[in-house]
Amino acid sequence: MTTVAFIGLGNMGSGMADNLVKNDYNVLAFDLSEAALAKAKDAGCTIAQSTEQAAAEADIVITMLPAGKHVKDIYSNQILASVREGTLLIDCSTIDVETAKSVSELAEKKGLKMLDAPVSGGVAAAAGGTLTFMVGGDADAFDKAHGVLSAMGKKIVHAGGHGAGQAAKICNNMLLGATMIATCESFQLAQKLGLDAQVFFDIASNASGQTWSMTTYCPVKGVGPQSPADNDFAGGFASALMLKDLGLAMQGAKDVNAQVPMGELAAKWFEMHCEEGNAGRDFSSIINRLA
Repeated sequence: MTTVAFIGLGNMGSGMADNLVKNDYNVLAFDLSEAALAKAKDAGCTIAQSTEQAAAEADIVITMLPAGKHVKDIYSNQILASVREGTLLIDCSTIDVETAKSVSELAEKKGLKMLDAPVSGGVAAAAGGTLTFMVGGDADAFDKAHGVLSAMGKKIVHAGGHGAGQAAKICNNMLLGATMIATCESFQLAQKLGLDAQVFFDIASNASGQTWSMTTYCPVKGVGPQSPADNDFAGGFASALMLKDLGLAMQGAKDVNAQVPMGELAAKWFEMHCEEGNAGRDFSSIINRLA
């Protein structure tokens, strides 16, 4: 049985680790939260006493951490010094491209294969095993990782070399943030012009204005498939996380001198939205700024 060390059991990581157990992986779990460890144990994970112990006993190490600084620290100071030869390293955190590349270079210097593999789909997809993985790294490592990633997701895409997974993730979420604001604007304008929200949905979802933000994740209560809008914007993808991803996109754009005016505007709007007390509410709640 393949042993996977899973480091980082937050809202996303806990569901991912659970699905590995369901798919017959031996999961060595570690997190700084005692509550997260208790939940992981109930799901069938073996609890490690430290990151180092989990990494030393694993065939594959998977990390799901808050930010690039955490990824760099844990790999530089704990994981790379503990793993065995041949261990595959997979970081599923959403971080900046440069940190992903630099940590992968550190791993390669030790003769280890590493992938950056951020995810899309949110907490529900993590729990349901239907995530999309955007993977950066060499083809051999990608092939080796495909099985374990498939235990947690439904679509596994090799985006390119080191950092390409992170690039794909932040570009995708910049597009998502901007189109959600545009979707919210359109519904607000339609209603103020006297058009029923359901009627507008029925028209636009089958016309050239169709977007994922409208047809799958409609920000208007009672319109379209069930979404956080139907639950007062609880759950889903927190506005603070969208702001984080937009910040990474802005950093990436600055690094390569790319022009992203709509991305910049979306980042400013989500920053204001979070400052107004909405950081924990789903990102589609930005429609309330237009009321």
